[in-house]
Amino acid sequence: MTMPPDMTQAALTGFFTGLSLIVAIGAQNAFVLRQGIRRAHVLPVVLICAVSDAVLIATGVFASARVSAAFPPILPLMRWGGAAFLLVYGAKAALSAWRGGGHLEAAQGQEQRLLPVMGLTLALTWLNPHVYLDTVVLLGAVSARFPEAQTEFALGAMCASTIFFFSLGFGARFLGPLFARELSWRVLDAGIAVVMWSIALSLLGAF
Repeated sequence: MTMPPDMTQAALTGFFTGLSLIVAIGAQNAFVLRQGIRRAHVLPVVLICAVSDAVLIATGVFASARVSAAFPPILPLMRWGGAAFLLVYGAKAALSAWRGGGHLEAAQGQEQRLLPVMGLTLALTWLNPHVYLDTVVLLGAVSARFPEAQTEFALGAMCASTIFFFSLGFGARFLGPLFARELSWRVLDAGIAVVMWSIALSLLGAF
């Protein structure tokens, strides 16, 4: 059984729109990449990212207008909180890059406890205002083009998010040989710090 053309178009538009918004490197993607390279709690991390995106996409497609009307200050609050969080996390990454000492070992993923990793994943996801801009605002606006097929549009975007996070998290392990060297970890941490600070400054500049 095939979907009607308008539903197929909505699903494909949702998929490619969602993918185009999520592939850009950001705080969340950089963290998933790092966990994938370390092979540390990758499945919980990618599941949290994919499920969170699904919730946000559904909100954007089906309830974005209601959320903004019910609580107008939500975006400014998320911007301030997200900027503060990213500045601190970027500082930690910069300190790791300065100190060095990072290397990849088979058992290194066991050094990280699950609950703190899950908490950090949730924070990087839900305290990032760009996530709301991409999923709630932009995807919500695009989905309005398909008033009779919003469910298919949302499912397409959710599929794109899930495929991307699982590919990023579990595909990063193939970079293992490169990150067997300390210098590679220092470069990665420095790059993550730059990404975090750049996003934070862009948020602060939005006020």
